[in-house]
Amino acid sequence: MRQPTLTIFYQFNPWNPSIGGIQTCIRSVIKYAPKEFQIRLVGTGGNDSAKQIGRWQDVELYGREFQFMPLIQVQNDNVRGVVPTTLKYTQALLGRDFSSDFLQFHRIEPTLVSSRLSGTKIFYIHNDIEQAVKGASKEGGIFWRHFPWAYFALERHLVSRFDRILSCNTKAADSYRHRYPDVADRVSYLPNTVDSDLFYPLSLDEQQMKRQELATKLGLAKDTQFILFAGRIHPQKQPLLLIRSFAALNEPQAHLLIVGQGELEEDVRAEIAQLGLSNRVTLMPPLQQSQLADLYRVSNIFVLTSAYEGLCRGSIEALACGTPVVTTRAGETPNFLTSDSGIVCDDQTPGAIADAWRRVLKHPADYPSQACIRVVKPYAAHHIVHNIYSELLERWQSSQHQSLEPCL
Repeated sequence: MRQPTLTIFYQFNPWNPSIGGIQTCIRSVIKYAPKEFQIRLVGTGGNDSAKQIGRWQDVELYGREFQFMPLIQVQNDNVRGVVPTTLKYTQALLGRDFSSDFLQFHRIEPTLVSSRLSGTKIFYIHNDIEQAVKGASKEGGIFWRHFPWAYFALERHLVSRFDRILSCNTKAADSYRHRYPDVADRVSYLPNTVDSDLFYPLSLDEQQMKRQELATKLGLAKDTQFILFAGRIHPQKQPLLLIRSFAALNEPQAHLLIVGQGELEEDVRAEIAQLGLSNRVTLMPPLQQSQLADLYRVSNIFVLTSAYEGLCRGSIEALACGTPVVTTRAGETPNFLTSDSGIVCDDQTPGAIADAWRRVLKHPADYPSQACIRVVKPYAAHHIVHNIYSELLERWQSSQHQSLEPCL
């Protein structure tokens, strides 16, 4: 029997330090989906890939061989241009036949081309889409916040094409079932995952040593306490609230690490300067996952000040490294965070968030590494990804056997 083909559609290059949970999700599929799948990824290339645009290449990631086609050139997919990359990517899909046994989509726009593609169509939902589209913040966010009626009309038109709808947010999954009862039985909650090969804790002695090494590297006191944020510097993440919360903390030993890029980066830098925090905040560009894991392991807290989320992958990665999380009540993280693995802030104010950070910094024994690790055990990528794609594989193999029976 031949091997089934899985074609994944998303606008990124898996070898670049691109920010986002979608990128990590796709990398996990490449790494942990059963070897019986032949995987193809339709992504993007940089300025040095002009000759490869629109061509399949045989590549490798995590020891897994697959095919990769950069469909368009994107200089920096961490920063949005005037024309959304998703629209450019969707336009480039037009007229091409990517029919496969399985087609995996991570944004609604590229599914516009799916009617002419044969195969089982899988659609991932990575956010609480109602908040994202209707806009928790009118000052920024996704393109569709300007035309929410158009987004929902498009979604209503396309949703019947999806054979499986997988959401990492229980609220979003419930909303889909309510809005589209005809496809309710196709909607499933599929939690985000964490790769335990990359994200794991250190011993207390190792952690202290590595923390001091980082402090020395940054020219800080050896007893510095690190507060880490990693993600897009984007209105969804409310980075100005992050900076103002750190100012309200007013703890001389604390240092804020911000890893990421985005359209609000200059606003963040200006806010840091205005509040006199230039020596207490370090901004870093996007990092490879292994480098980010090193920061999780030595940080005292991982923080989220988001207006809305799906299931922030950064929170489960930090917890897997033994680091407690302080988050606003956004997305799925508050649903599984325990009292000894972090704090959920109901008030999205600098004072309330700073108070939560202060509690964790002053009472680290109340948030032990073991408690953090225990919370994320159910989210192991090698189990979740392998199981969902093994199920797809078994169903495909069964259908292949049935189609062969008349010939036997």
